[in-house]
Amino acid sequence: MHHSLAIAQRLQSPSDITLALISLGNTARARQDPKAALQYYQQAASASSNPATTVQAQLNQLRLLTELNQTQLVQSLAAEIRPQLEILPPSHTTIYARVNFVQSLIKGLGTDQPASLTPASLTKEAQLLAPAVNYAKQIGDQRAESYALGYLGELYERTQQQTEAQKLTEQALILAQAVNAPDVAYRWQWQLGRVLREQGQQEQAIAAYSQAVTTLNSIRNDLVASSPDIQFSFRESVEPVYREFVALLLEPTNGQEASQDNLRKAREVIESLQLAELDNFFKEACLTGRPAQVDQVDSKSAVVYPIILPNRLEVVLSIPKQPLRHYATPISQKNLEKLVDQMQRSLRRTSSSRERLAIATKLYDLLTRPAEADLAASDIKTLAFVLDGSIKNLPMAALYDGRQYLIEKYSVALTPGLQLLDPRPLQRQQLKVLIGGLSEERQGFSALPGVEAEVQRITAEVPTQVLFNQTFTTDTFQTQVSGSPFRVIHLATHGQFSSNADNTFILTYDRRIDVKQLGELLQTRAQATQTPIELLVLSACQTAAGDRRAALGLAGVAVRSGARSTLATLWSVDDQSTSALMVNFYQELARSDTTKAEALRQSQLNLLQRPEFRHPFFWAPYVLVGNWL
Repeated sequence: MHHSLAIAQRLQSPSDITLALISLGNTARARQDPKAALQYYQQAASASSNPATTVQAQLNQLRLLTELNQTQLVQSLAAEIRPQLEILPPSHTTIYARVNFVQSLIKGLGTDQPASLTPASLTKEAQLLAPAVNYAKQIGDQRAESYALGYLGELYERTQQQTEAQKLTEQALILAQAVNAPDVAYRWQWQLGRVLREQGQQEQAIAAYSQAVTTLNSIRNDLVASSPDIQFSFRESVEPVYREFVALLLEPTNGQEASQDNLRKAREVIESLQLAELDNFFKEACLTGRPAQVDQVDSKSAVVYPIILPNRLEVVLSIPKQPLRHYATPISQKNLEKLVDQMQRSLRRTSSSRERLAIATKLYDLLTRPAEADLAASDIKTLAFVLDGSIKNLPMAALYDGRQYLIEKYSVALTPGLQLLDPRPLQRQQLKVLIGGLSEERQGFSALPGVEAEVQRITAEVPTQVLFNQTFTTDTFQTQVSGSPFRVIHLATHGQFSSNADNTFILTYDRRIDVKQLGELLQTRAQATQTPIELLVLSACQTAAGDRRAALGLAGVAVRSGARSTLATLWSVDDQSTSALMVNFYQELARSDTTKAEALRQSQLNLLQRPEFRHPFFWAPYVLVGNWL
C-alpha cells in the first residue's frame, strides 16, 4: 500500500494519492493503530481535490473518533461534514455517505439513551436521510433505499417514536428482501424485534428476532455487507442480535417463567452464537454444527450454559431426561467482568488464599450454586460448560463452594457447544502418542527445561514417537502426522491462544504454525488415514495476556484441529507440576473405565493433594475442550 502511495505521488495524481492514504488508514485501523489511521485519514482529506472523496476520508475519521469516544472531536468534525453532504449531487456514493454519517452519529449515542435525546435533537440527521431515500428511488437503488429507510427508522426508535419506527423498518425490510440482500435484511429484522419489544409485543418480537438469527445463520460466510461504504463489526452488528434474543426468550411472560420451548430456543441461539464467533475468528464459515442431545452424549453429564447479558447473568442447565432449568442473578456485565478479572489475578502464585477463595466462591454462587441440589439428585459426574464471553478465560475447576473446589466434586469439561461435539468415547486400542517437544530457547521464546523430563516420563508410560528440538521441525512434524495414524498428538512447546487467529500459534524448532495451518495439517491426516485424532495435548501454551477473548483461540484450535478433544493450559505452568500432571493423566487414560475428563480430574486432584502444588496456579489451568468421554 505504501508502494501504491509512492507511485501516486510520483504521478502527482491527487485522486490516487487520496485513495492510497484512505487505504493506509483502513489498514492501520484494522491493525488497531488508531493514531496512525487518523493521521492517514486527515492527510487524505487534505490531499483530495474531489468533494466526494474528501467526505469519504472525513467519514472514516468520524467513525474512528466515535469508536474512541472522542465526543468533542466527533461533534466538531460532524459540523464540518454536514454542509458538505448537503451539497453533494445525488449519486450512489452520496446516499451511502449520508447513511454512513448518520450511522456514526447513532453509534456515538451508545446504547444508553441520554435524557436530552428528543425528536428535535435528531431532526438534522432525519433531514439528511429523507432526501437519501428519494435519491435512491431516483436511481433505482433499492438496497441503498433500504439502508436509508432503516436508519431513518432507527432515529425514530431512538426518540421513542416506535409506531413510526416500526413502519419505516418494515418498509426497509421489504426492500432488502425484494433485492435478496440478507446481510441488510437481518439488521431490519433485528431492529423490528427491538421496536416490537419496546411496545410490549413479546411474541411478535420473538418472531422478528428468530428471523434475524435464521438470516444470520444462513449468511455465516457473508456477514460483511457487500457495500464497503457501510461499516461492519461482529461485536456491534452480530453478537448483540443473539444476546438480545436470548434475553427476550428468558424473560418471564405474564408473570410465568420462561417456557421449555423458549429455554430450548435460548440454548440453540447461544450455541449458534458460539459458531458465529468462531467463524468470525477464522474470517470464514468453516464449521458445521450437528445438534446433539446431552442424553445421547453421556447420561451422567450436565451441560451448563452461562449467558452474559447487560444487566444479569443467566444460566441454562441441561440434565439428561429432565426439563431444562434456568436461573438468573442480577449483575451488570461491567461488574461481572470485574469479578472475572479479580479471579484471574487471584490465581497468580502471589495471591493470598483468603482473597482467592472469597472471589472463587462469589463466582461459584453465580454459576453453579443454584444447581447444586438438582445435580446431586441426578447423580451427575461431569459438568460440561459452554462458556460465554470473558468467563471463557476462567478455569471452572477452581470455583469454590466454601468447602471444596468444583474439581473435587465433578469432572469438568469445556465445549464450544454440543453442535460441535462428536459424541463417541475414546478408542483405547493402541493408544500411540506422537510427541513434539521444544526445550531450547527459540525465536525469542525462553527455554522450557522441564519439557525433556516430561517427554521422557510420558515415553515410559505409553508407546510414543518423539520429535525433539532439532528434529521437531514443521516438515518432520507434518511427515509424521501424515504418515502414521497416531490417536494422540502431544505438543510440549510454546504456543499462544488469542482472539486473533493470526496470533494463535504453536512453535516448532524452525517456525510458528498458526491455528489455520495446524488445522490444515491435522485434518489432511484425518482424511488420508480415516483415523481421527482422539486427543490433542498442548502442554505449554497459554492465553494471550490482557486479551479478554483469548480463550476463543483455544476453542479455535480445538475445533479446527479436527481432534475430538483438546487438552490445553490457560497460562504457562511450572515445569515440574506439568510433568507430574501429564504423566498421571496418561496413566489414568490407560484405564479402560475412565473418561478423558475423569483422567484429567484425577491428575488435578493428585497435584492438589501435594503440598507444593496445592495452589490452583499449578493444577487449575488445565482444560479439556470437546469430547470429554
